[in-house]
Amino acid sequence: MRYRIALIALAGVAAWFLPYGLDSYAIHVVNVILIFAILAVGLGLCMGVGGQVNLAQVAFFGVGAYATAILTTRGGLGFWVAALLAVLATVAIGLVVGTPALRVQSHYLGIVTLGLALAFTNWVTNAELSGGAEGIPGIPVPTLPGIDLSSEYLYYYLELIVFAVSLGFGLFVVRTGLGRRMRAMRDDALAASALGAEVPMLRMVAFLLASVYGGLGGVLYAGLIRYVAPESFGIANMFLLLGMVIIGGRQSLIGCVVGAVGLSLVRETLVDHPTVAQIGYGAVVVLVVVFAPTGLAGLPARVRASPARRRGRAGSAAQLQPFHPYEVDPAPAAGGEPVLEVDHVSKQFRGLKALDDVSLTVPEGEIRGIVGPNGSGKTTLFNVISGLYRPTRGRVRFRGRDLTGRAPYRLARAGMSRTFQNLRLFGDLTVEENLLVALDRSGTSQSWRYLLRPLSVLRRDRDLHRRARAVLERYGLAEFAALAPKALPYGIQRRVEIARAVAAEPSLLLLDEPAAGLNGEEVRQLGEIVRSIRDSGRTVIIIEHNMGLVMSLCERVTVLAGGRVIAEGTPAEVAVAPAVIEAYLGDSMNVDDLPVADSPVAPPVADSSVGGFPVGDLPEEAAK
Repeated sequence: MRYRIALIALAGVAAWFLPYGLDSYAIHVVNVILIFAILAVGLGLCMGVGGQVNLAQVAFFGVGAYATAILTTRGGLGFWVAALLAVLATVAIGLVVGTPALRVQSHYLGIVTLGLALAFTNWVTNAELSGGAEGIPGIPVPTLPGIDLSSEYLYYYLELIVFAVSLGFGLFVVRTGLGRRMRAMRDDALAASALGAEVPMLRMVAFLLASVYGGLGGVLYAGLIRYVAPESFGIANMFLLLGMVIIGGRQSLIGCVVGAVGLSLVRETLVDHPTVAQIGYGAVVVLVVVFAPTGLAGLPARVRASPARRRGRAGSAAQLQPFHPYEVDPAPAAGGEPVLEVDHVSKQFRGLKALDDVSLTVPEGEIRGIVGPNGSGKTTLFNVISGLYRPTRGRVRFRGRDLTGRAPYRLARAGMSRTFQNLRLFGDLTVEENLLVALDRSGTSQSWRYLLRPLSVLRRDRDLHRRARAVLERYGLAEFAALAPKALPYGIQRRVEIARAVAAEPSLLLLDEPAAGLNGEEVRQLGEIVRSIRDSGRTVIIIEHNMGLVMSLCERVTVLAGGRVIAEGTPAEVAVAPAVIEAYLGDSMNVDDLPVADSPVAPPVADSSVGGFPVGDLPEEAAK
């Protein structure tokens, strides 16, 4: 920490005294570089942190500059009033640009935002209000008491202060709750939503942040050049800005700044060779994407990655840390009020009926097992319950409320949490940050606190870290807190996912094949963990192919086959049901050998298949 503070202080001193060694042309170049650095930070927040493909940043830049020019030269407003209104105008445009992100993602979003950028360029080139191809000259000089901002040397200090505040605010966002939720959305929007992250609002916030930074850049550009024309906001500058972010490292705001400075200097060096410059930009971007996808800022982390992976392997090569169960009063016995009611639910994917008239009632405090052969609809049922799929027919009630088809984040905030058949951890967040995403229940609508009450944001963040450390200790994960989950062995990753789901403090926990891929000791520990979760007052529904675990853990078991419920009852009752034996267990299954839930010692078996049926279920991609 001291090293970072010293480095920041040194950089600040160097930036402050930089103009003393520059001539008038060089200071102009530096001023333009600072403007592009602000734009790059905004694009990094949207694209690198939020994961939203944004090719309209140059349009935000243009809106800020043109709005300032029009309001000052034709509206007669003072520069700073016009600047404030210009930033508000870019925020409004940001809402428009961000709206497609609620519907489309990936390259489709890139195409839409690029189209909006082209539309803006076409408008300013042809509209009379914007001066057409000639642009708008005569923008007044910004005024500050006692400071002559017509001097580019003094204007540099105005830009430097705005840049420092913009970068500091961006880093503040990234390293606290809002930024963590945006990074979680970037890594896996589905898992983030299942933990309560309001993905639609987060996508909009990403574009609003980009628009604010774009508007600030446009205002500063108008005040510096005092003339705006369409060529400054064309697609060439958009791809130059994109190159800055990709080369510097889109997931690091500091990397975005480094990319902006570096590429701007290269552009200045090759100013007399524009064709060579364009080819060079393209070649470097391709090389970075292929060989260093995290950009220059990601190189130190890649160098440190190997020791981290070795540490993760070494930590698991011994054993998982002992699990510390909750110290709570005994939970009420199962059989209370229903927590979950699935009422005649069907789900059809075109010609495939994955669920057919499924009904299910789970009372409070119960561990309910859901079993069935591969393709029987177990995971599809979970997806319907947790809001990932909307049922074709039927209703889902959670704690007495009809929440059929509600968005996953709404169900998560109502008290439902889940794990996934295939691990869905946030790979670029640390283990502790994965837990912090689940612990943070603050609404995205409270993001105004970042501007007006930053100290309350910091206090809340410290409290979240304290709670996350307690969860890490309880689940024996403290040793791995600072590591990325992808650096850890599979068994530990499974435990991280369960710890993350429980950290969301749900009243209902859905576990989708948590024992898949675990060895015998890990399965035994999993049984202890699930019992402790129930004993802490939560209801658990578990999909599992490990029949030893199911029979020893669950009070009641529901059996699916062909998308229908074919049996339901205690483990002993289900095990001898003829329909179950025929459809799932197989004639060779020895029922007397199965442990049951009320057995004092019931060690689960590590085999993950029963009766010749492989582990798995209907893939989630079936919804597409």
